[in-house]
Amino acid sequence: MTVTVRDLRLEAPADVERFAHSRHLALPYVLWVPEAIVHRQAHTHPDAHYRSLVAEEDGETIGTAQVGLAYDSPEPGQGYLNVYVRPDRTRRGAGALLVRAAEEHLVARGATKLFSWVLDEPGNRAFAERHGYRASRSAHFLRLDLANGTLPPLPDLPPGVELRTAADFAEDPRPMFELDAETTSDEPSDIDAEFTDYEAWLEETWRHPLLDLDLTSVAVVDGRPAAFSAAHTDRGTRYTTAMTGTARAFRGRGLAKLAKNASLHRARAAGYKEAFTGNDTDNEPMLAINRWFGYEICATEARHVRELG
Repeated sequence: MTVTVRDLRLEAPADVERFAHSRHLALPYVLWVPEAIVHRQAHTHPDAHYRSLVAEEDGETIGTAQVGLAYDSPEPGQGYLNVYVRPDRTRRGAGALLVRAAEEHLVARGATKLFSWVLDEPGNRAFAERHGYRASRSAHFLRLDLANGTLPPLPDLPPGVELRTAADFAEDPRPMFELDAETTSDEPSDIDAEFTDYEAWLEETWRHPLLDLDLTSVAVVDGRPAAFSAAHTDRGTRYTTAMTGTARAFRGRGLAKLAKNASLHRARAAGYKEAFTGNDTDNEPMLAINRWFGYEICATEARHVRELG
């Protein structure tokens, strides 16, 4: 049996389905939906040189990788490769082949520093270290049982604050772009990001097939979006928080917590059964908020870095 690596065939729905299934088995805390996989491949900015790779054995997808350059970072030469092998198909060489193909692609396009998320398990860490990657920060995946858990009650709104949804900004999303850009720039990350391309944001974020405008909550102060909680769903039973943040001028007032609570209540009312989110392990204030909602840690991943040259 021989393992080979190739590009994902976007024109073949069955190939995309197999990619999504393999990813779900390896990382079930993320919404792996075929439409989102196709959208990312088709609409990621060309400067990212983005690729989706498949490791295949006798026609079966046993591993996947998503590879690209951080084109929106002020520091050039930063690349990422996130490699996942099905847990029931390890030790066949798929991971090593995917890493090699990904690194060759990134180096050929000028990458000098590579980042990869690795599930925080001994075998995965050892694999990353063997390939020259060192561990840096870590993050938790968290899960909330929406069907059977108890959400905090919805509080009265503070004076001057109203809760709206992203759908209210459908005709002019620019205020949401500005809020997303500001909060993302303050997120803990190994790679700084600068959202300056409104059209790229519209394609990659606002028109993302998983973004639910009706479940995405926005706290508005004096007509200005001040905080938000962006909701992604599989349009079935699973919901995830894609981003929660508050503009700098409005922090410390509990607005993001208010927006997230409203979104979770609406998601439960719409029939979603489980919710996921993620936090850096040292972001204790956000972890405390998520514990207040009822989230529990279900897995941890560690960021790994390789310096080239």
